[in-house]
Amino acid sequence: MPAPEDYDASPFVPGGADLQGLRDAAAGCRGCPLFREATQTVFGSGEASARVVLVGEQPGDQEDRKGEPFVGPAGGVLTRALAEAGIDPAQAYVTNAVKHFKFEQQARGKRRIHKAPNLHEISACRPWLASELRLIGPEVVVALGATAGKSLLGSSFRVTQQRGIPLPMPSLDGDGDGDGEGEGTLVATIHPSAVLRADERARADAYAGLVADLGVAARLLRGGSG
Repeated sequence: MPAPEDYDASPFVPGGADLQGLRDAAAGCRGCPLFREATQTVFGSGEASARVVLVGEQPGDQEDRKGEPFVGPAGGVLTRALAEAGIDPAQAYVTNAVKHFKFEQQARGKRRIHKAPNLHEISACRPWLASELRLIGPEVVVALGATAGKSLLGSSFRVTQQRGIPLPMPSLDGDGDGDGEGEGTLVATIHPSAVLRADERARADAYAGLVADLGVAARLLRGGSG
């Protein structure tokens, strides 16, 4: 494998492909080492006509096994929060910034513990996300958590500072540092897994904040200013 700074999925991304063509090609991606341990590539799910795209971090354990994004506990939180915010979950396209599950195996037992992807892995996988967004052309993109935000806005992104604020959608061409504007509007929020990780006293507030941020996206879809 190449050095980390040379990780790149671009050679595996077919030009002119539709979403199914991208999905088929992504199954053979070897752009970074994460494919070695993951069960399979987990590509985005939804229709090319979707007006909103939700971008998470990476597949979790259940997503890796089933081959679909957001089908685990965090997906349940997201589906409920979308509905409460006024966005039909069935009308959204869901994907991840990184398409393979990165994990550590517990010394005892078979449990696989999530491990956050690094900037080299995020950058390597960006061509897949850029291709999805170009094909769909959504009005609103929601970045769910720090990894998605860094993939879309660059390494300086901080979810605590930029969540819930309508931002110009950056171009994903080039180095991925958020230079230049693309089409549509971006809204950042926490990843729904952060709700699950919060202690009992903080969980309700974390969930309410997620719904509020998604409500900004819902108002944009209705033609409001957020």
